[in-house]
Amino acid sequence: MTVTSRFEGRDIARIAVFAALIIALGLVGPIPGPVGVPITAQTLGVMLAGAVLGWRNAAAAVLVVIVLTAVGLPVLAGGRGGLGVFVGPTAGYLLGWIPGAAVVGLIAHAGRRFAWWRVAVGAVVGGIGVIYAIGVPVQALVMGLPLGDALVASAVFLPGDLIKAAAATVLAVALHRAYPVAFPRRTPQPALQAAGE
Repeated sequence: MTVTSRFEGRDIARIAVFAALIIALGLVGPIPGPVGVPITAQTLGVMLAGAVLGWRNAAAAVLVVIVLTAVGLPVLAGGRGGLGVFVGPTAGYLLGWIPGAAVVGLIAHAGRRFAWWRVAVGAVVGGIGVIYAIGVPVQALVMGLPLGDALVASAVFLPGDLIKAAAATVLAVALHRAYPVAFPRRTPQPALQAAGE
């Protein structure tokens, strides 16, 4: 592992803060949703992690939450935890948080300057699109539903998730204006570097 690929102390602290934020948003409690998948505020934390931390640290923050869940700590909305959640209808959504947060970070931090519209696009593409792309098929498989039926059932989440994407955008922009040092230094993302080579 090279020096540039290691997590620095500052990175570890920020990862811990956002893992704690995602967990704290679970205290709001779940709202029962269709076919066993609740509506929670935790995806707002996933979107914010990507928007603020960038792709690598955001994915690491979400991974911390997933690991804590796997070892049985009640860190998910409603006090859920343990390996059982990874074989239930929410499994795909939970695992989708990791690439979802990374995609939010990749898009939000793609340009030379921090821009609200990139945060908004990242929150919608990564925080909604990527998570649904993983969550809906797993939900269909676990529940024994046709994929189309699971997709229709999941549409109930969309208005709330769009509100969370808007809230993540507003909060990230406000934080960037108030405390820009919380954000990573402006460097090109790996995918963009490869495209430019």
